[in-house]
Amino acid sequence: MANVESFDLDHTRVHAPYVRLAGVKTTPRGDHISKYDLRLLQPNQGAIDPAAIHTLEHLLAGYLRDHLSDVVDVSPMGCRTGMYMAVIGAPDEQAVLKAFESALRDTAAHDRPIPGVSELECGNYRDHDLVAARQHARDALAQGLKVQQTVLLDRGGSGGTATS
Repeated sequence: MANVESFDLDHTRVHAPYVRLAGVKTTPRGDHISKYDLRLLQPNQGAIDPAAIHTLEHLLAGYLRDHLSDVVDVSPMGCRTGMYMAVIGAPDEQAVLKAFESALRDTAAHDRPIPGVSELECGNYRDHDLVAARQHARDALAQGLKVQQTVLLDRGGSGGTATS
């Protein structure tokens, strides 16, 4: 089985909420695609309810694109502690942090219908919770977002080297 980057992250040594560059892939044409870990909750200390993370996905998918160019995808983490975002290129982590903060402010203030919520637009359109999604956005902002360096697992004396 191929190695998965997130399985090398020491989840006990990161401090949410944060933005973390999770990896950069180079396409055969030489383009870069960067994946960011947009963590809202501390790993293994909580999880976002499925309806709330579904709503966060819908809102952040739009709001992050309002504040950062070349966003390819915004997807919830299976562990339900945050989102992954893929972008074309390699934007500076501080630019991603600023965009994430802005998108969370937009989410916290969102007072209109959730975009893309109909049987035609969404595969589970009944499973949303705007109130909880807004609260998660407010909570993350209140705690203060930061850039988190990658802290690797120590798998035999490497010391858990931090990388970016």
